[in-house]
Formats: sequence, C-alpha cells, structure tokens
Amino acid sequence: MRVIEIDGGSGPAEALRLAERPDPVAGPGEIRIRVRAAGVNRPDLLQRIGAYPPPPGASDIPGLEVAGEVDQVGPARDDRAPGRWRIGDRVCALLAGGGYADLAVVDARHALPIPDGVDFVTAASLPETVFTVFANVFEAGQLQPGETLLVHGATSGIGVTAIQMAKASGARVIATSRGAAKAEAAKALGADVSLDARTDDLAARIAEAGGADVVLDMVGAAYAEMNLNALRTGGRWVVIATQTGPQAQIDLLRLMLKQAVLTGSTLRRRPADEKARLAQAVERTVWPWVASGAVRPPIDATFPLDQAALAHLRLEAGEHIGKIVLRL
Repeated sequence: MRVIEIDGGSGPAEALRLAERPDPVAGPGEIRIRVRAAGVNRPDLLQRIGAYPPPPGASDIPGLEVAGEVDQVGPARDDRAPGRWRIGDRVCALLAGGGYADLAVVDARHALPIPDGVDFVTAASLPETVFTVFANVFEAGQLQPGETLLVHGATSGIGVTAIQMAKASGARVIATSRGAAKAEAAKALGADVSLDARTDDLAARIAEAGGADVVLDMVGAAYAEMNLNALRTGGRWVVIATQTGPQAQIDLLRLMLKQAVLTGSTLRRRPADEKARLAQAVERTVWPWVASGAVRPPIDATFPLDQAALAHLRLEAGEHIGKIVLRL
C-alpha cells in the first residue's frame, strides 16, 4: 500500500515522503478500511515536527481520521467483537495514527457508519473533530440548550464543528476568528455573535454579548485572562490546545468566586475502551445531526495523497475555513 512517512526535517516538503509498505492485517476485534479520504488535523503537523509522537502501539504513519469501505474483518474478541461490520460497509473511523495510507486498521468499536447522502470526503472530516467537540464541549463542558458557548479559532476544523454542534443542541454561540472573511464565515455557519480578533476589542464585545457558560479554548496563554473574565457564574473553561503557549497566570480567587471549572484534555492518548464509549455516545447524540445535515463541516480544500505536504502548508498558513482532506 501507499503511505506517507515522516522522514526527518520539519518542513512538509522535507519531512513527508510517499512510500510503500506491506498491507496491514486486521487483528482480533479490528477491521481494515480501504481508505478513500483522510482528514488533515493540527496534531498531524505537531507529529511531523516531533512535538506529538504517536502513543505506544500506534502506527507511526500520520492521520487520525479516515473514511472508506471495510475490506477485511478480523477475528472476534470477547471485549471488542467486530461483528457489526461486513465487507463493503461504508464507515468513518477515529485512529491513533495510520490515516495517510491506502489501508488503515482500526479497533472496530472506533468506526461509525457513514450516513446516507454523506460522501467520503465529508465523512473523513468528522471523527477527530466531532469526537473532540463532543468530549470537551458536551461532556467536560456540559453545554446545555439555551447556554452560550464561546469558541476561539472558530473557522478551524474544530471551530466550525463546534459552532454547528452547539447550534444543533439549542445553544447560543459567540465565535472569534482572525479576519473579516473568517468572521463572516463563522456567522454564516450559525454563530450568533462573530468577532474579528484583528479589529474587535474581544473582551469588551464578549462582555456586551453577556459572557459564556462554556469556553472552548484552542489559543492558550494569550487568551487566559480574557477567558476567565468571559465566564459566567458556574462556567466551564475547557482547554484543548495551547497555540500561544501553555504557561498562563490566572487569578484563582476569581475562578473560585465564579464557581467555575477549568479543565482540559487530549483525545489521541485516551484508552481504547474510552474511545469506544465515546463512539457510542457520538453515534447516539451527534450522528442524527450529521444525517439531517445540521452538522456538515465545510471542506476548505482537498489534495491527493502524494500532495500531503501541500495540505500541511495550507493548514499551517492558517487561512483555511473548515477542514482539509486528503483524497485517495
């Protein structure tokens, strides 16, 4: 099979190399997917520069989400029977690695059926972002209908998915992004208040909008004080990335007085059983929104597998609106 390997260097052109490897074989409780599309995500960039290595036992090939057809079903295992799946089933799946390849093997419990009317490119844009938003906004953040979500980086893959999922749940959304075009795009996706970080006084505008019950923070240190100020009493501040740095100084007394919760998580290193539980919850709650069209992250660009370096460059440039996907 064709794969993209990381082979030294940090720039995409130097580090990403098209290669061939033996076809993987589905083991007990696993399925093998003939990959038709693979999502490109910021953790892939971090892995490329050596800042986010795969967890023990995971493939060293980048790629955390794929869509395609089941082409091999491994033997059953008592704790992870793959009996749900048949050869030819259209699925998308969350991976710990291995998505940039013609074939990907995955725990059968981490795959979900592709709803009717959803193509492979769109399906490949879903698992990493939907699982991340559900785990952090709806489970850790406990967002409820009628509450307000503040999401930074609102036109990133995570951001557009968070807007759509929050609106589908009946919540209100305040979105921040960089540039007028991105602010307009976030508004078009459903944000009730869409702010331009380049021209708006974010702290003042968020306060005018009434603050937030849940903050989804991908920015980190630079927005820490603003996020604390934005929280309503009983608010939840969820950190999933630290693009401006991980070290922040916050007023713990204010956190206490607001009866607020500060939490954070990563997805890739969660145990397989936890990802299986999360997949079931996503299928129950989010998949009806996907099937109805309420959650369909916009696709910014697609690239063939052998142009993975260009996909990384597009993501690194930060001008994208929505998801970037590799086509196989």
